[in-house]
Amino acid sequence: MGILEKEIKIKDKRKNIQKIILGTVFAAGMLSVALVAPNILFAIKKLGGFSKRKKNLKYSINDSFARLQDKGLIEIVEINGKKVARITKKGESKLDFLERHNFKLKIPKKWDGRWRVVIFDIKESRKKTRALLRATLRQIGFIRLQNSVWIYPYDCEDLISLLKADFKIGKDILYMIVEKLENDWHLRKSFNLPNSNGRKS
Repeated sequence: MGILEKEIKIKDKRKNIQKIILGTVFAAGMLSVALVAPNILFAIKKLGGFSKRKKNLKYSINDSFARLQDKGLIEIVEINGKKVARITKKGESKLDFLERHNFKLKIPKKWDGRWRVVIFDIKESRKKTRALLRATLRQIGFIRLQNSVWIYPYDCEDLISLLKADFKIGKDILYMIVEKLENDWHLRKSFNLPNSNGRKS
C-alpha cells in the first residue's frame, strides 16, 4: 500500500471514530466526560472493523475527541460539579453531513457487463468540493482511471444524481454507461468480475 493510500485510510478511520463520538454524544444528550471513552469503545466493538489494540484505540478516541472540541463540534460544560460533553449546533450539522455522505450501494448478484464512468471538471476555486467528491467515489468503490475519470461496474445513476444536487456540481459532472472498454481485464480483476470468457478474473 502506497503512502497516499495509507494517509487516506488513516483519515477514513479518524472520520469514522469522530462520527461515532458525535453520534454517541448526540444520542445521550449529555455525556459525562469520564464515560466518553468507555461508551465509544463499546460502540466501536459493536460495529467492528477496527483492528487497533485497545490502548491505541483509546488514544485515537481521545485524540478525535480533542479535535472535535477544537473545531467547536463538542463542548464541555459543568453541571452539578461534573464535567459533561454535549454536541453543539455545529456538531449536529457535521453529524448530519457525515450521515448523508455515508454512501453504500447494493451489489447485484450478476454484472450486466456495462461500465459506469464518471467524469468531472471542477474549478480550482472549489478544490475542497473536488477532494470530497473523490473521497466519496472512493468510499463507494469506484476506481480512478485518471484524476477526474472514475469507473464502477454497477448501476449508480441515482446516487450520482444525489451527489450532483448535494455538492451543487450538476454542470460539472458527467455520468456515462459504457458497453465496451478496451483492455478492461485489470478492472475486472479489481472488481472480481468475470472475464470475457465468463470466468472470474
